[in-house]
Amino acid sequence: MAKTILIVDDSFSLRQTLGIALKSAGYDVVEAVDGKDALSKLDGRKFNLIISDVNMPNMDGISFVKAAKLLPAYKFTPIIMLTTEGDEAKKAEGRAAGVRAWVIKPFQPPVLLDAVSKLIMA
Repeated sequence: MAKTILIVDDSFSLRQTLGIALKSAGYDVVEAVDGKDALSKLDGRKFNLIISDVNMPNMDGISFVKAAKLLPAYKFTPIIMLTTEGDEAKKAEGRAAGVRAWVIKPFQPPVLLDAVSKLIMA
């Protein structure tokens, strides 16, 4: 059975690019346009990993991670931040919220897929 990944990003083109890379590696993908939309998709179904942007309208990535980690079914779901934000303070805020990895855009699909496989197998 394929592992399922939730992609949270307000950029359609990034969701599309990421979706293609993940699907070609054998993962199932569910997309959300922002943190609020992503929370509505955390409805009890199993997600093996979440990949989220930081800067999004309606609910930013850090707020989304904090809210997701409060849900018992997703407390231990690994989360990767995929963002243009490289600021150490922002990374520390992400780690404190429960982010397991931080990948800077633009990303190389093999690097991201390596991080994905490590976190899903952990």
